[in-house]
Amino acid sequence: MDHPLIDHISRVIAKAERDGAFDNLPGAGRPIADLHAPGDAVLDRLMRESGAKPKGVTLSREIAEAKARLAELTGEDARREEMRRLADLEMRLALEMEAMRRHG
Repeated sequence: MDHPLIDHISRVIAKAERDGAFDNLPGAGRPIADLHAPGDAVLDRLMRESGAKPKGVTLSREIAEAKARLAELTGEDARREEMRRLADLEMRLALEMEAMRRHG
């Protein structure tokens, strides 16, 4: 069922187009941001503006840092502890990726 005012809305838009109201708008001719997932656009914008990162990105960064620390460690106990931490991070990333695959 159409909106009850669809005919009126269409006439107003058509008149605005004829009068040039949509000419030279900022961003004209460029792709609309976040069009790939309109349902996620608000969430994406909030995360971007707040500097928040998806859990998978954060875990990937922590894994890279743990690998770098592991390469520098020489003590057996310290290496074992860092390897334990690395294994935990990699498992958490695998679980996060599986959840994303299943639930989007």
